[in-house]
Amino acid sequence: MTNAHQLLIIVGSVREGRFGPTVAEWVAARARAHGAFDVEVADLAGVELPLGLPAVPPKYAGEQYPRPAGMAPLTAALDRADAFVIVTPEYNHSYPAALKAAIDWHFTHWTAKPVAFVSYGGAAGGRHAVLHLENVLTELHAVTIRDGLAFPAYYHNWRDGEPLDAEAAGYAKTLLDQLAWWAGALRTARAAAPYPA
Repeated sequence: MTNAHQLLIIVGSVREGRFGPTVAEWVAARARAHGAFDVEVADLAGVELPLGLPAVPPKYAGEQYPRPAGMAPLTAALDRADAFVIVTPEYNHSYPAALKAAIDWHFTHWTAKPVAFVSYGGAAGGRHAVLHLENVLTELHAVTIRDGLAFPAYYHNWRDGEPLDAEAAGYAKTLLDQLAWWAGALRTARAAAPYPA
């Protein structure tokens, strides 16, 4: 699909027994059926993500930033993406450390690109994690999508890889429609002129 937007879905949890891959697989299926995206999934559990960072931030080091070799596939996927969906749980009212490390190891990869969120957790459904992510990604000049998906008490409300909420697929379509619009608008804008970051 030559005009499709390159969508990267990021599985943000690396915890043992995590539910994130199930959610990401469901979102990826919806995105492929949507028709506007070429879909790729990046699972942070398979990425080398040290918490120690080089002295010079990636904003200033640019292409010379010394990332670990095991991070190269993730860096390339972030670079070629037109849009992102971040799948995150909520840990202690925020998002996982591995996800923060993945974000912090990169900078321009997020610039002038749209990011949507799919969260899961207990009563809040991961919404606290998303609020924190919105702040961080706005700092990196990404455009966050208003209409996300949240799955409260996912351990009771999913069965056989599917959410029991009959309206979930409709919410997913709204998210993907908005993500596709922003992906097209921002890809055109980036091609027309460099973003003034």
